[in-house]
Amino acid sequence: MNVIVNIGSNLGNQRLNLSKAMAAIVNTYGDIEMSHAVESEPQGFESRHKFLNVCIMFATEQTPAEVHAALRGIERRISPASHRNPDGSYADRMIDIDIVAIDDMVIDTPELQVPHPRLAERAFFLKPLEEIAPGWRHPVSGLSATEMLAALPATDE
Repeated sequence: MNVIVNIGSNLGNQRLNLSKAMAAIVNTYGDIEMSHAVESEPQGFESRHKFLNVCIMFATEQTPAEVHAALRGIERRISPASHRNPDGSYADRMIDIDIVAIDDMVIDTPELQVPHPRLAERAFFLKPLEEIAPGWRHPVSGLSATEMLAALPATDE
């Protein structure tokens, strides 16, 4: 199966953080496809630190739960800090690895939602996704990344 992942960083040496995450993923899964980096404002919280994001795609025979666990492990090895503040709000982070999609699967468990539940709202997910998987379509809406991008308000660019 093909797994599409978005990797983001808004603290420290962002390019190095992304590179460490991608190297760990390559060491685990082999070859990857990678998008160009996209800069974005934080979503869901206030911060003066912009994110740098890339989208990657790799093939694996692991189950979605195994992939999710492996990616969480990579995140923790790079930075064990929580992605949330004590009050539950989002926090700045050195690395954030989100599964965006797995082929045409729909998964809705407390641990994993695929496609990512906010995929259609986030240009920083959609622009790189459009680059590395232009033929992929959302398994519920049927929309491509290009169509979802076109539906975003201009202010989200």
